[in-house]
Amino acid sequence: MGVEISGIGGLILLALNIWAIVSVIGSSATTGRKVLWVLLILVLPLLGLILWLLFGPRSSSARV
Repeated sequence: MGVEISGIGGLILLALNIWAIVSVIGSSATTGRKVLWVLLILVLPLLGLILWLLFGPRSSSARV
């Protein structure tokens, strides 16, 4: 019994995950931390996205 996301919700989650991964890659974090965040987002899409929003590195363009 797991959470199943399909339809428009799945597309929105996919778009948000892609955005999060691009932001992680563009951040100033170390390579190891980038790999861990990307893996977390890929393995646990919804939970990984929420954790990234709360604790993850921000892209270097966001730091002005």
